Amino acid sequence: MSPVCDCCGENTSKLKQQASVMRKEIKNLRQMLDSAVRAHRKHMISIQSAVSKIGVCEADKAQTPPAPTSPQVALEKGSIQTVPIGYISSCFSVKNGTPRQPTICGPSRAELRIQQSVFNNPEHALVGLEQYSHVWIIFLFHKNGHLSYKAKVKPPRLNGQRVGVYSTRSPHRPNALGLTLAKLDKIVGDTIHLSDIDMIAGTPVLDIKPYIPEYDSPQTRIHMDLELYELNTNQSNVTTMEDLYKDSETDAQSGLRGERTNDDDLVSQLSKDKCEADIPLIDSSRVSAQFSLPKDLHGVLEEVKAYVTQGDFCQREEQVSDSPMDKPLESNVDRPRYGEESYSTIAGWIREPPVSSLEVRFTPHAERELEEFLPTHLSGAPESVRPRFKFLRSPEEAAAAIRGVLSADPRSVYRRTRCRDRLFFFTLDTADITCWFGQGFAEVLQVRPVECQTATM
Repeated sequence: MSPVCDCCGENTSKLKQQASVMRKEIKNLRQMLDSAVRAHRKHMISIQSAVSKIGVCEADKAQTPPAPTSPQVALEKGSIQTVPIGYISSCFSVKNGTPRQPTICGPSRAELRIQQSVFNNPEHALVGLEQYSHVWIIFLFHKNGHLSYKAKVKPPRLNGQRVGVYSTRSPHRPNALGLTLAKLDKIVGDTIHLSDIDMIAGTPVLDIKPYIPEYDSPQTRIHMDLELYELNTNQSNVTTMEDLYKDSETDAQSGLRGERTNDDDLVSQLSKDKCEADIPLIDSSRVSAQFSLPKDLHGVLEEVKAYVTQGDFCQREEQVSDSPMDKPLESNVDRPRYGEESYSTIAGWIREPPVSSLEVRFTPHAERELEEFLPTHLSGAPESVRPRFKFLRSPEEAAAAIRGVLSADPRSVYRRTRCRDRLFFFTLDTADITCWFGQGFAEVLQVRPVECQTATM
């Protein structure tokens, strides 16, 4: 009987394990069912509201004659139909591995060609844009998979913590619009060549705007205000010196006129006595008066210069002067305050996220495979046995791009915390990258050309 009991005990333990697994699966199914029910209710509510609006509109149409809606009214209400001006051709072909921000992967490149359906001459719309180094790209998150969104999201950098959707750059938003700052490399005809991008191939672009630091950067605005303040201060000092110079010149001229009047009286008196020896005396007095004027002005200007220099030095050293003339200057000047509180502020988890950067390694095999790729700008006879990049300019640039992508840990929170499979696959330009993640590092195992590229070569 004992062997039979042992067998029954093993079967019982197996059944218990299977029952626990089934309970977990049932729990997961219930959660999925609840979420599906909630989504279904939302869709039903939206359908009912749409049907009610249609019924109200039909009733209004039956009572009153139809009034055509002008584009101006639709624009004022915010109900517009967007039309893409072009589509991105990027070195990232899929979502997996695409950087979440443009600064993560500097060597990333893309091209944007303006469609002729928007402008008859698309190149005319780009005239003057080559004068800027960076541009804002307004695009559409077309690979979200669904249009649902929530008030709170879990950014990957917060490792599962929830924050409001409007405090993040999550693609799952009420209006799935994206904004990125890209570097403008060059413009060829109707095509814009970009770098430092975070958009995948096929992204619809809605608009392009030039990046102007004087308007878009708070730090640049502060520096401009400071320069404007210093310019105004210098102009006021120069104006004070000019006023003092004019006053001193007026006083000198009045003194000169008085001296000339006295000299004229002296000349008339001496002419009556007919003394020839007094004529050099008259000339010498006039000459002395003429040469005494510049000396007086020079002395006055030196005093003014010393006074202004002393005032600026006292202001820079923040010393309080006992002279009564210095106190009104400090009280009248309304100097703006500059410092860290005047700069823009961001959330603390942006600078110090819970998820730290990873160390990126390459196996010797992966390094050799990466060296086989030819850069896109290399001219000459095509070699059928070696793959070629389409956007990247060298294997070193590709290695830097791979390091940028992997150091920021492109995995989702689920794959990072719950998934046991540590292998990760993504595509960069014409290369398929295989890597795995360890504790604090990511190692590239394989760099193979994309299958479609190898098939065409």
